Amino acid sequence: MLIVGERINSSRAAIAELLARRDEAGVVREAGRQVEAGARYIDVNAGTFVSDEPELLAWLVETIQGALDVPLCIDSPNPAAVRAALEKHRGRALVNSITGEEGRFAELLPLIKEHGSAVVALCLDDAGMPADADQAVAKGSRLVDRLLAAGVAAGDIFVDPVVRPVSTDGRAGLAVADTIRAIRQKYPGVHTICGLSNISFGLPERRLLNRAFLVVTMAAGLDSVILDPLDSKLMALLRAAEALLGRDEYCARYLRAYRDGKLSAG
Repeated sequence: MLIVGERINSSRAAIAELLARRDEAGVVREAGRQVEAGARYIDVNAGTFVSDEPELLAWLVETIQGALDVPLCIDSPNPAAVRAALEKHRGRALVNSITGEEGRFAELLPLIKEHGSAVVALCLDDAGMPADADQAVAKGSRLVDRLLAAGVAAGDIFVDPVVRPVSTDGRAGLAVADTIRAIRQKYPGVHTICGLSNISFGLPERRLLNRAFLVVTMAAGLDSVILDPLDSKLMALLRAAEALLGRDEYCARYLRAYRDGKLSAG
């Protein structure tokens, strides 16, 4: 399971303070904790600093990669901010995200190709968000086909089915699972990814729902996820699900997590 650590997001007050102060030590510490917990990519988002976003994203890339050998997920719909970040990035970044919206697609595709980046392909187009799994699969398929035709490798595409709150649509979780299953069947070389937290919006005990949703989506074929790796119970469930779904040969990662004291049923 490819884990993208979600914590460096300026919508979090603590992170906004670090960015406002350009606190290099604080940012590196936050990124390092996520890597230590199992993140393979670190998401960086400075979207609340609208006018300063390009400069801040570039600063985040330089700051984190200056201290840690880890690739980053460049989280912005702003082409200027994405370009500024990619120009500083070492190795293959993950751009989050491109959509089927004509303007956004036309602006971001050249950057993705120029820098050889992987990309999150959001099942969204000029007609809006998908209302159900059939629409999500249709929108996602058109987007994947366009990316493949443009020369983006299948293994560099991460389809995001768009997670809607189950509080407003009782079938929202099932729609995501059905979309993941269909995309993986139609495009075997393409990855699937999502953030978990939208599913629980508006409900109590959100972490409980997020944890359950992770297992549901993994069973449907999700192979990448944007989450908080410092949620130890979430990570324990992820390791358990990998073992049960045949993704952890001889349960090696599960056993290593147990030896490291990272598994808890409590």
